[in-house]
Amino acid sequence: MSIYVDSAKEGYSLLVSGGLDVWSIIATSLRVSLSAVGIALFVGIPAGYWLGTRRSFGRRAGLVLANAGMGLPPVVVGLVVAMTLSRRGPLGSLGLLYSRPAMVAAQVVIAFPLIAAVSAAAVSSVPRELRLQARSLGASALQEAWLTLRECRMGLVAAVAAGFGSIISEVGAVMMVGGNLRGETRVMTTAIVQYSRMGRYGAALALGAVLLGMIVIANIALTGMQTSAERWERG
Repeated sequence: MSIYVDSAKEGYSLLVSGGLDVWSIIATSLRVSLSAVGIALFVGIPAGYWLGTRRSFGRRAGLVLANAGMGLPPVVVGLVVAMTLSRRGPLGSLGLLYSRPAMVAAQVVIAFPLIAAVSAAAVSSVPRELRLQARSLGASALQEAWLTLRECRMGLVAAVAAGFGSIISEVGAVMMVGGNLRGETRVMTTAIVQYSRMGRYGAALALGAVLLGMIVIANIALTGMQTSAERWERG
């Protein structure tokens, strides 16, 4: 049991003192993951709306791809993005491999199908009659979309939670495209792997505790939004 006690003490000391750049690592994780989830939401929610409201062959194919993408292995995403950004890849001239933009790109690819699929399920749960009524009252396409998204906002909160949770704790893809460079692309998950290999369990445990805390806090906030929305509907 001493390994846990000693590691916890060391981890607490590192968090308080900021040793081993733990706060820099935490800040980098937040910058990358929040940027990625923001982009994925910006693209994924409109895609989910289209998949949830259209009735066509393209919609069915899109739903299949989105649902399949929910189980997309992160290491495969990392491999494809790394090949694309490598010197011999089609975007190699941009010189983005082993950089934060490359990590954001990989995380967007991971989060997008999750957000699109969950958003599509939420949108499709809204009665079609509501949209037809809005059209009959002269609502524009944008107003109809806004009304629909408001009706399924609790499902969209779940999409945000799914997207953020899938990337903040991901390690394979960001390590492959980011390189785990100190002060540049080292995030909590890659640092935990490295410190564990080095036997620095205190540092790894400290970052692991912060990572778990972020996930819990994010889900508490999102659950609070869902509860508030339910109270508003009942009121």
